[in-house]
Amino acid sequence: MAAPSLNPASLAIADAALVLSKAGGQLVSEEAIRQDIEDGAPMNPDGTLNLVLYAAWLVGEMGRGD
Repeated sequence: MAAPSLNPASLAIADAALVLSKAGGQLVSEEAIRQDIEDGAPMNPDGTLNLVLYAAWLVGEMGRGD
């Protein structure tokens, strides 16, 4: 049986945290993603996360400064 695949356009928040942590080499917590969603990060209507749209949102936020 093949291992289940992940769809980067539709990830549960827990899966997104795991993928981003492994890809980036540092911990990305579910709580951090949930905070980003509260701050306006895009989310799919079904409650999943599109990693491409989320990454684009993060880049936009970096450009805003503090």
